[in-house]
Amino acid sequence: MRLFNAWEMGQDQTKQQIEKGLHLYQSNQTEKALRVWMRVLEKSADPAGRFRVLGCLITAHAEMGRYKDMLKFAVVQIDTARELEDPDYLTESYLNLARSNEKLCEFQKTISYCKTCLNMQGTTVSLQLNGQVSLSMGNAFLGLSIFQKALECFEKALRYAHNNDDKMLECRVCCSLGNFYAQIKDYEKALFFPCKAAELVNDYGKGWSLKYRAMSQYHMAVAYRKLGRLADAMDCCEESMKIALQHGDRPLQALCLLCFADIHRSRKDVQTAIPRYDSSMSIMTEIGNRLGLIQVLLGVTKCWMIQKELDKVPPDRRDPGLPQLPTPVGEARLRLTRRHRWVFPPGPAPLPGPLRLCLAARDGRRGPPSASPPPAPIPPSLPFPPSLPLYGDGL
Repeated sequence: MRLFNAWEMGQDQTKQQIEKGLHLYQSNQTEKALRVWMRVLEKSADPAGRFRVLGCLITAHAEMGRYKDMLKFAVVQIDTARELEDPDYLTESYLNLARSNEKLCEFQKTISYCKTCLNMQGTTVSLQLNGQVSLSMGNAFLGLSIFQKALECFEKALRYAHNNDDKMLECRVCCSLGNFYAQIKDYEKALFFPCKAAELVNDYGKGWSLKYRAMSQYHMAVAYRKLGRLADAMDCCEESMKIALQHGDRPLQALCLLCFADIHRSRKDVQTAIPRYDSSMSIMTEIGNRLGLIQVLLGVTKCWMIQKELDKVPPDRRDPGLPQLPTPVGEARLRLTRRHRWVFPPGPAPLPGPLRLCLAARDGRRGPPSASPPPAPIPPSLPFPPSLPLYGDGL
C-alpha cells in the first residue's frame, strides 16, 4: 500500500511540474519552462508523465525553430510509447516524428511516418489525430510539389476538422491551403483561405495561442503581395512579425522577413529588400529550413535581374522615384555566398543550367557553351480541381 501511495504521489508531482512549465511557457518564460520540463524528464519514473512532458518539449522546440532537438525528443517519445504498449500513445508519437521531419524538409520520411500513423489500429483518440496526420502529409506533398496529392490530403484534413468540430485544425488547414493556392498561382483562393482562418481566430480563438493569428496574417500578407496590394501585405506582415517577436517564434520571423523582402522587391526597392533577404537567410540556416533557403535565394536572384534591367536605363531617363542602386546587390551576393557557402558546396560540378544562366545574366555575359547541358524542358502542369467543395466556388 505504501509503495502504491508513493507511486501515486509521484504521478501527482509530475503533473504539477508539467502544469508549472506550461504556465511559464504561456507567460513567455520559455527557458524557465524548458528547465522545469527537463527536470521532470530526468527524475520522473512514470512513463505516462514522461510521454506528456516529451510532448511539451517537442511543441516548444518546434515553435522556437530548434528542429533537430525536436526530432531527438520525438524519437525518445516513441520509445516511451512502446514502453506504455498503448496504440494511442504510439500514434501520437509517430505523428510528432512526422512533424519533426516535415520541419527539417525531410518530406519523404514525413509521408512514410504519416502512413504508419494511418495504418495503426487505435481507439477513438487515434482516429481524432487522423486530421492532423493528413495535414502533415499534405504539407509534405506540397514541399515535394506533388500538388494533386497535397490537395487530396488537405481535403481529408478539412473533412476531419468539420466532422469533429475542430476549429484549431480547420484554421491550420486553411493556412496550408493558402500556401497551396499561392504556389499554383490562384491568388484569389490564396487570399480566401487565410481570411477564413482569420475569421476562425476572431470567432473561436479567444483562448488560443496567438500563433494562429500570426500564421493567418502571414499567409494573408503573401496573398496580398501576389495580388499587388502591397500596403495591405505590409500591414498583415507587420502584425504577424510583432507576434513572432513577442513569442520568440524564429521560424515565423524568418518567413516574415522573407515576405518583407518580397514586398520591397515588388516595389523595385532592391536596396531595402537585400538586407531582409540576408536576415531571413541567417534564420533559415540556423533552424535548418532548406525549402525556405531556396525561396530566399530565388528572391535574391530576382533582385539581381531587377538590378540588371535598371542598369540598362540611361541615368537621365530613370524614374526619380526609384532608389539609386550602385553596388549593394553585388556586395550582398558576395556576403550571402561567403556566409552560407554550404548551400552551394564547392566542387568541380557546374551549377545547374537555370541558375548558371541567371548568374550569367546578372554579370552581363554568357556562360561557355560546354559548361553544362541545356536545362530540361519543364513538364506541363497537373490539372487541379477548380475549388474545394466544402467552401464552394464563389471566389
